Amino acid sequence: MCTHIVSPVEIAMYSVRCSLYPAVLVAVFIGYTATTPADPLLTYPLRIKNHEIRAEVANTEEGRRRGLMFRDRLGDNSGMVFSYPEVGVNAMWMKNTRIPLSVAFTDRNGRILNIEDMEPFSEQAHASAGEAAYALEMNRGWFSKRGIKAGDRVEGLQRLPPPQ
Repeated sequence: MCTHIVSPVEIAMYSVRCSLYPAVLVAVFIGYTATTPADPLLTYPLRIKNHEIRAEVANTEEGRRRGLMFRDRLGDNSGMVFSYPEVGVNAMWMKNTRIPLSVAFTDRNGRILNIEDMEPFSEQAHASAGEAAYALEMNRGWFSKRGIKAGDRVEGLQRLPPPQ
């Protein structure tokens, strides 16, 4: 028969280990969730004719260049708004973009100039029909399904971060 005498120090160490275990688990969980990628970019609320949109913002050169490339899907009322540093005739293409999209080019006041449907992976340029300050990309057909057309207004653009 073997007996093991437990010292007061061993008892204290066991107590400390047991009380620290939950704290360590919480710290590991917080560290994991802090490094787990969430939404790729912040989203901002926009509205067109009472239709709510959550839009990611591409307001930097890199953000505008990447856009929605390499994405597999886009939420039903989600999109990406491109904010241009120079108002003018702006254009975009779909190289490396897997999702069929529609784009609405707007002036600085949010008035839609034109809407274009775009094919995935196409290098065909789609240009604004006038002096565009923004372009809003949504799933293809989103605008037409809601009766949104040139002349309608995108609300909320003035709250976006400025283009860089």
